[in-house]
Amino acid sequence: MSDSQARSAAYGPLPADTTEDVRTRGANVSRQVAVLPVGSFEQHGPYLPLATDTLVACAIAREIAAAYPVHLLPPVTISCSHEHAAWAGTVSISSVTLHSVIRDIAASLRRSGVDALVVVNGHGGNYVLGNVVQESSSRGEKMALFPAAEDWESACERAGVVTSLLTDMHAGEIETSILLHAHPEFVRPGYETSDFVADDRRHLLTLGMSAYTDSGVIGRPSLGSAEKGKALLESLADAFGPYLSLFTSDGSGDSSRG
Repeated sequence: MSDSQARSAAYGPLPADTTEDVRTRGANVSRQVAVLPVGSFEQHGPYLPLATDTLVACAIAREIAAAYPVHLLPPVTISCSHEHAAWAGTVSISSVTLHSVIRDIAASLRRSGVDALVVVNGHGGNYVLGNVVQESSSRGEKMALFPAAEDWESACERAGVVTSLLTDMHAGEIETSILLHAHPEFVRPGYETSDFVADDRRHLLTLGMSAYTDSGVIGRPSLGSAEKGKALLESLADAFGPYLSLFTSDGSGDSSRG
């Protein structure tokens, strides 16, 4: 980990790079790749903060930046959380707005010499991010979305997460574990007794989360642990290597840990 990346980790969700740090890193790689965490501001039950998805996305992005020579960006903190509108504190923007924000960021990066962007998504409701990546890629622009479901599945297996991705939908074992590791100061008492399962959610898009849970929780947070959170992040960092290789000019060098 470089000094600037260590400072970024210490600063939490905000990168501490200077313009010279970016210029120096760019001179040492064949192609600069930016990493953009995208979170949300929505309810996560009574024990996790509204900013949980942003904290998770930033934790993943910081782990990536500590392992690879990427340009770490500050997070997008408000996104598409319309399914959580019934709970106090939730704030959303439209999918059209989020689409435009990502496109604008990618265009700005290209103007500054960074032509590849990996979006690290921390909120499952940001469906539009997949469309942004597909559309951009069809135009020859270099963009990827991370982590994929397969990356999460591998990470869960490695970390010993026992709840399936279907069941662990919101404020459950995965999110609680990552925050217990990366930001234990934000986890309040109550997760130990808040398990709730609702695997059949076929009308979620129409009815929202409130049709399936009173607490806002769907998952098994009682099974969360800091050890699992650490292993999840380590596995996701390992899984990032092939994504980086997609955008390197020679398929080597930039995708190695360092």
